[in-house]
Amino acid sequence: MKKILSVIAMGLALSMGAAHAADAPAGKQQGKMATCSADFKATGKDGKERQGFMKECLSNKPAAAKPQGKMASCSADFKTTGKAGKERQAFMKECLKK
Repeated sequence: MKKILSVIAMGLALSMGAAHAADAPAGKQQGKMATCSADFKATGKDGKERQGFMKECLSNKPAAAKPQGKMASCSADFKTTGKAGKERQAFMKECLKK
């Protein structure tokens, strides 16, 4: 009886783990696909336009990469000014607006 219960418990645990794994995106591309799909749904556009929207969205570089690149560029620009660290916040704020 104990063996049967342990086998049932093991099967249940494995099936729950597999179901949970299916919910989470398994990679960058699938995560990007989920994000693009959610963005399309938010636009309220017709389903006919989805293919073009998804193609464009998936071909774009991650949006997070652009601000980080800008931040690095502004930080490098600040270092070349030779100004004190106290002035960095104002400099960065102005630089990132551009």
